[in-house]
Amino acid sequence: MARVDPKAVLEGRIPGRPPVGLIAGLTVSGLCAVAALGVDVLSGEGGFWVGLLLAVLPIPPLIALALALDRLEPEPPRALVFAFMWGAGVAVLGALVLNTAGLLYVTVPIFGEVDGHFVSATFGAPVIEETLKGAVLFGMLWLRRNEIDGFADGLIYAAMVGLGFAMMENITYYMRAFDDGGAQQLQAVFILRGLVAPLSHPLFTAMTGLGVAYAATHRRGQFLAPAAGLLGAMLLHGMWNGAASTGLAGLGVVYVLDACILGVLIVIVAVERRSTVRRIETYLPLYGATGLVTPADVRMLRSIPARRAARRWARTVGGPAAGRAMVDYQLAATELALLHKRADRGVADPQWFATRRDSLLDLMALARHAFLRTPPVPRANPPGGPPWAPRGPSGFLPPDLRKR
Repeated sequence: MARVDPKAVLEGRIPGRPPVGLIAGLTVSGLCAVAALGVDVLSGEGGFWVGLLLAVLPIPPLIALALALDRLEPEPPRALVFAFMWGAGVAVLGALVLNTAGLLYVTVPIFGEVDGHFVSATFGAPVIEETLKGAVLFGMLWLRRNEIDGFADGLIYAAMVGLGFAMMENITYYMRAFDDGGAQQLQAVFILRGLVAPLSHPLFTAMTGLGVAYAATHRRGQFLAPAAGLLGAMLLHGMWNGAASTGLAGLGVVYVLDACILGVLIVIVAVERRSTVRRIETYLPLYGATGLVTPADVRMLRSIPARRAARRWARTVGGPAAGRAMVDYQLAATELALLHKRADRGVADPQWFATRRDSLLDLMALARHAFLRTPPVPRANPPGGPPWAPRGPSGFLPPDLRKR
């Protein structure tokens, strides 16, 4: 069989072409992050390493929580890393420079020291920071819109850029708290920013993610939806910063509002997941004549637990290679269903649709072939057929069982 790059097919890019733009973007973002950390080191005293540790500590579980939203069709790791690094590098350094310049040359000279800081935090910083964080999402809409298949994708990329920004920003807050008030003040700041409201920045930028996702998957609202999303992000951010100056009562009101919005976002993701499942049930049977999918395989593909069991069974039967083949099959089938979603909404060019469809079908065929060709793992009691179709019909039923 011809060799293909499954990742390239799934991501819709040309195989073998080095991601020059991605490498350049990661390099620039990394240099900006180093520069921002250098500013913290130069401006702080002994609290930098404490702040760095506390800021990084909650990031892995928060990333895992964000990625759990999109288990049917996981986003490319390289794109997720780029979004995170953009938030931690370009957005942070840009916000540091522009917010400082705004304070020194605009708000403080006009409104005075105290009011100037309030105006900058409530009105200036949200506009600057959300624009810089949202820039990477607008870039994806412009350059990689086919990578955004729905609201869940927009929310995940927004969460990654927001978590990167929040991590770097928290280093500064924790460092200043430790240097100014010692362990007691540091504890209070960590409880507020690290435990009570760890998702504030991802939640703000999620509004931009929703707008960008709508524009990527609909024919209308190409400008209005992203602009409305960015405005919503700025308003939420401004409300939070403004409430912070009114004490715990104001923060409590905004925190309840943000919690309600978070609940709505979870509902949106759940509804969209059910919609994806319905499309799997509707469109994949159309390809039954190819032999690549059976009704039993569709039942496996529509359920996350069944998918997990299928991957586990594949590894048991044929080892890691068979497990990878099963993953490629599942992801290609899901992408095929999402491709029909774009066609339904009129945002898929017919020629691109046909090319993309054929490449995904080819990947499904190659993945199934690779699975069936994988030498079985020697066992005293070898397992039977697929757990979702032990006697068939299934494209993954081993040849020896088909003859029985």
